[in-house]
Amino acid sequence: MQEILKKLTGKNQREAEEVARNMVDNSDTELFRELVGKDDFLFDFVKQNISEYIRNVCDETNYKNLLKFLKYYSPSYEDAIIQVLAKYADEDLTDEMLDIFEHGTDDEKTYCAKFFSYIQDNLALDLLREYAHSENYALAINCAYTLGMMKDSVSYNKATANLNSNDDFEKLAAVKFLVSYGEKEAVPQIIQAMKTSSMAENIAGEIPYLEDLFSIMNTNFEDALLIINNIINGLGEILSLSQVFDFELYELFENLIRKQHTGPISVILLNAKEKFDILTENDEYLFDENKETKNEILSIKKLLSNIDEKELKQLVKYELKEESPFVYTALELSDDVLAIRELLKCNNQTIILKTAEVLKSLNNLDETTKTVALIKITDENIKSIIRAL
Repeated sequence: MQEILKKLTGKNQREAEEVARNMVDNSDTELFRELVGKDDFLFDFVKQNISEYIRNVCDETNYKNLLKFLKYYSPSYEDAIIQVLAKYADEDLTDEMLDIFEHGTDDEKTYCAKFFSYIQDNLALDLLREYAHSENYALAINCAYTLGMMKDSVSYNKATANLNSNDDFEKLAAVKFLVSYGEKEAVPQIIQAMKTSSMAENIAGEIPYLEDLFSIMNTNFEDALLIINNIINGLGEILSLSQVFDFELYELFENLIRKQHTGPISVILLNAKEKFDILTENDEYLFDENKETKNEILSIKKLLSNIDEKELKQLVKYELKEESPFVYTALELSDDVLAIRELLKCNNQTIILKTAEVLKSLNNLDETTKTVALIKITDENIKSIIRAL
């Protein structure tokens, strides 16, 4: 089996395509299972070649053999398999796919969900709506994508309503659905959901997959900066470092460095510099990343090393105000004690707590300052935390 798999993934195109033909003609599910098991170890171009071989060797005499491969889901070969099935689809095949979609395994259902993005049968709608909330991520994403292709308003309206949920997990699930659904008109609502969520970093990391950040910058610059700031905060902990390419962070930072610096831009650049310094100061974050990601992280660090920190810190203090969406990050970055202390007079109890914690870290929280901080605090938990500082 290993020798056959080696031929399928090897450089000899004629030999590889012959193995692919035998795999399909003989419904060799064991070979396909082995192939899917190697997904993480094969280069993308190798998987793309194999997908093309599968397309090439399928015709009206053997395409139904692919149904046996549906037991082993792979995003690498999904499009090739489903495109072939859709090409030869008739009423009987569609009925068979509906049956598999209802009664099959999650892997089979995931393929079926993509199939109905090509063959848009309304009989699949109820199942698509149901499985769009599956705990199986690939299945849920494919269902949402297909519902978007079918312009299903029922599922779309339900998801946009859930953006206002008090449950942050439900809110995040709605965001992921809408991103896969693919309707850019939902972006402003998703941004509003991000602003009120304790999972802002997670939501921010989804938004660029629906609309790129440069486009959002052109329509709402401050919202774009807030998304970027949340992405920076999430990198390395919540968001994968390889996503720096998807987010176009190097290009975004390069663009912001060239602009006239404002309070929000200063917060973003200083926060980014601090984050990328942390990411590169030891191997903890970069150890498992590939060469391309490591090089991109180091390139971003080098780019940010040229910013004028002294100038930017002077501007950060302008975000030390209750109404600024960047106030929490500005508190982390500022060392202007007088400007920070002014925030103790605000009405937001969470900001007052954060301010007290920052003053403590700057050795500027005496008993008098604590008393000032406690004047507007009604939450007993926050009071206890401040008293204990």
